[in-house]
Amino acid sequence: MTDIPTDKLISAAERFLGKGEKALTKHERLVLEQSIGRRALSQDASVIFDDKSTFGQRLADGVASFGGSWTFLIIFGVVLLIWVGLNLGLSQSAPDPYPFIFLNLLLSMLAAVQAPVIMMSQNRQAAKDRMVTSHDYECNLKAEIEIMALHDKVDRMRDGDLKALLEKQQEQIDLLTRLLKSHLGEAPAPGESS
Repeated sequence: MTDIPTDKLISAAERFLGKGEKALTKHERLVLEQSIGRRALSQDASVIFDDKSTFGQRLADGVASFGGSWTFLIIFGVVLLIWVGLNLGLSQSAPDPYPFIFLNLLLSMLAAVQAPVIMMSQNRQAAKDRMVTSHDYECNLKAEIEIMALHDKVDRMRDGDLKALLEKQQEQIDLLTRLLKSHLGEAPAPGESS
């Protein structure tokens, strides 16, 4: 937990979120604490997520990135063309004559290995997207709370200014009333000062 007083947290939770302290989610509590403490909430969720990844997860991302690139497709296409060309050109002494059974075996093994690795990478990307979305929610919630706090502050300032303006107007009305009475020659009423 942080050093934010509980009464401030409860007050902010009720004022801005309409919830009691016990009803706050961990994200809402974090955002309120950051807002009350005037601390930044923004951070690069991608960097944080990548810093926590294991070697296997980084490897899966690398394989998926390379396996889904034009570089891979071009190299793979060239290797297939060379393989087929050599085996057709060597005809009788070809190591893998038509219908290229060994090539089919290699392609099946590649697909069998590559598919789960790509799925692992996609699962990591989905988890990363959830983390980024959660962080975006926290930042948006903090922005809303800050805007509501600014509205409250502006409202208090406006109320104070209106009160001071009304007091000033009343003083001016009293002064004008006394001036008018003195100009017309009337004596001030009892209790009025001249």
